[in-house]
Amino acid sequence: MEKFLHFKGTITMIQDFSTNVTGEGTGCYKLMSVVNEDGASVNFVVSPATYFVDHVMVLPGDIVTGFYDANAPVPLIYPPQYRAIVMAKYNPYQNVKVDFFNNQLISSDNTLKLNIAPCTHIILKNNQLFTQNPGNRNLIVVYGPSTKSIPAQTSPYKIIVMC
Repeated sequence: MEKFLHFKGTITMIQDFSTNVTGEGTGCYKLMSVVNEDGASVNFVVSPATYFVDHVMVLPGDIVTGFYDANAPVPLIYPPQYRAIVMAKYNPYQNVKVDFFNNQLISSDNTLKLNIAPCTHIILKNNQLFTQNPGNRNLIVVYGPSTKSIPAQTSPYKIIVMC
């Protein structure tokens, strides 16, 4: 089971990243260096499978949050290098959470409960409509205000189901 962690910071560099010695796939993978407010650095390997929330293009200087699988193996180097599963560009009017949500739509860390509203878009990563119950799945949740309760409750703008 994937356990999602995140790192938020400013992109300092984006460069091509080769995944093998032959150079096959050159240009399809990017290495994105991100530095947070405390000066900690992380490199994200961005692949064609990395989902960018709202399909935005990011550039050096942009503030982003990268989500990665904490259970995936990583090379023992500094700065740490993680395979980005989801990238979200900072938007002051929305929050993004990537996590497993149970059948009651409560996140695995028990910090967020989703209340589906009639205006909530529930889609797949390819922007096609998802017609089943989104519970018991890994979800990308885009939402605005939430309650101060535990877990916080929100009616998300959009739910992207990670099949």
